[in-house]
Amino acid sequence: MSTTAEKPNQIHHGRNVKRFREMLGLKQEALAFELGEDWSQKRVSLLEAKETIEEDILAQVAAILKVPVEAIKNFDEEKAVYNIQNNYDGSNSGATSVAVMNYHCSFNPIEKIVELYDEKIVLLERLLESEREKLEIYKGKGA
Repeated sequence: MSTTAEKPNQIHHGRNVKRFREMLGLKQEALAFELGEDWSQKRVSLLEAKETIEEDILAQVAAILKVPVEAIKNFDEEKAVYNIQNNYDGSNSGATSVAVMNYHCSFNPIEKIVELYDEKIVLLERLLESEREKLEIYKGKGA
């Protein structure tokens, strides 16, 4: 009896189909519908339990899921998790990543806020002066 525990390097095609299907938010019934009349939810479930899937069926499923056949054949969850755990920003404190280097602003945000505040004061002073002029004109007409 062949199991993935006996063959740790063997990729389980069925599980990978399930992972991709779930990532895309597709239900087994929907995949069965796309595969054709001969397919049912139960048959898709059985397909996802298979360690190795026939090439023609794998190509059909890959086309429906819009992923390369190689992605289903070669996806290894352990390697993906290892890659994610060891390559996110900050996981290697001794290295400088490009993402971290590009994170810094090219301007000082506080200076921009101060500029906006100063502009607001100038506008308010102009508005106040305009109102004073209107008041003087009003007083001149009324006198």
